[in-house]
Amino acid sequence: MNLGKTAVVLGGSVAGLCAAGALSPYFDQVLVLERDELPEEAEHRRGVPQSKHPHFLLNSGRRAITALFPGFEDDLVAAGGLHLMPSMDAAYLDREGWSARKRSAMTMVYSSRVLIERVLRDKVRALSNVDLRERVAVRGLATAAGAVTGVEIAAPGGEEHLDADFVVDAMGRGSPVANWLVAAGWPEPEVRTLDAKVTYTSRWYELPARRPASWWWQHLVLMPTQDRGEHPAEHEFLVNFFPIEGDRVIACMGSWGLEMPRTAEDFVASARRTRTPLFAAAMDRCTPSSEVHLTRSTGNRWQRYDRWPSPPRGLAFVGDSICAFNPFYAQGISSASSSALLLREHLARARDLDASFDARFLAAQRDLLKVPWTLAMARDRGYECAEGTERLPGWQRRLLAAVSAPAFSLIVGAAREDDVVDEHFAKVFNLDESLGDMVRTPRVLAGLARYCVRSMLGRHRVPFGFDPQAEPPATDYSPAAVAG
Repeated sequence: MNLGKTAVVLGGSVAGLCAAGALSPYFDQVLVLERDELPEEAEHRRGVPQSKHPHFLLNSGRRAITALFPGFEDDLVAAGGLHLMPSMDAAYLDREGWSARKRSAMTMVYSSRVLIERVLRDKVRALSNVDLRERVAVRGLATAAGAVTGVEIAAPGGEEHLDADFVVDAMGRGSPVANWLVAAGWPEPEVRTLDAKVTYTSRWYELPARRPASWWWQHLVLMPTQDRGEHPAEHEFLVNFFPIEGDRVIACMGSWGLEMPRTAEDFVASARRTRTPLFAAAMDRCTPSSEVHLTRSTGNRWQRYDRWPSPPRGLAFVGDSICAFNPFYAQGISSASSSALLLREHLARARDLDASFDARFLAAQRDLLKVPWTLAMARDRGYECAEGTERLPGWQRRLLAAVSAPAFSLIVGAAREDDVVDEHFAKVFNLDESLGDMVRTPRVLAGLARYCVRSMLGRHRVPFGFDPQAEPPATDYSPAAVAG
């Protein structure tokens, strides 16, 4: 069903491109307005500084993008993306030491953010009624009688007014749309925030022509220590040696509330003080291909437009413009693409774009965003350095800090030995199931209890805690492999 002549998307990053795919079947023309000049190839651009860091494409995001753009995942892999099973292809250092390799329910596609965007741009450019306009600065919205009716822009040819039947804000964390709406008479939206002072720093490397025989792994993950004794600050880092296309990796270190290295010299020195010598040794075998990139803009921020009694007609929000997450949890792309897919589903059912359409979509989007938001809060609220509206009182924060890491390790341990727990944990990680639904599942609770009993008796089915100073074991501990 055609719902209008023109839809306008503000922003041409992942969220905006996904929104264009959602709008395309329902409007004669879709205009995507992007401030940057968009490269033909997979290249960094000024408007996406976070593209220099690792980006996990979770299963929910893979499915949402593929639903919007059939063939996306195949095209991403054909362009160099890596389809891997983390439990078999990643060396994972948790509490005591290295985890064992075994098959699991979770797979992922690894690639750089710039490759994801390039493949998406190719998909959008193939849509006959979508026009990507570059070097366009959005200056304001036109409104009338409670509706957004157009967009004011500054383009290379001068200032313009664009009439619009529908507008999607995909301008990211710094979107000025809320301010424009307040100036037009809408109330200040309630904003929920929590900034756990996460800082992360990355450097790109070329892999060696020949990988050492001990490198059965492609992805290296070091979780922060739970040791409360004296230790180097680097033991608190979350570390990734993240594989991407083109025989390259992104070495990344991040922390909550700690200073991070800014220079190449300090980056290498910090790497040598992490929980295992393998991280620095792997970097030593690779060739650096970038400077060190540091990011601090990592706070969780949710603008609650869904609580407005009368939201603007003809306006939707997708991506960080409505809900931005701590990037450590890899929820941004999946949440944005899932919101775009949800928008398409609502457009498919709509007879017209009256006021009830916007309210219904915002309510459904609220329920979708609750899942990643709750996961982000579950960890970030436990840090003393955290600030914002969602900061807990001291005793609650200390209690959460005391139980969250052991609880996570319990679930990870049980998932090693119980296929049902593993399946649900994979769904939670990939935003296909809420953490609350998982822990309320009787079979999951039984699996966790059984794992606790077996742990107390020292009867683990799958070994773990291998010496972090040694190479991670290559043995496949999957039940079929062990039985064979």
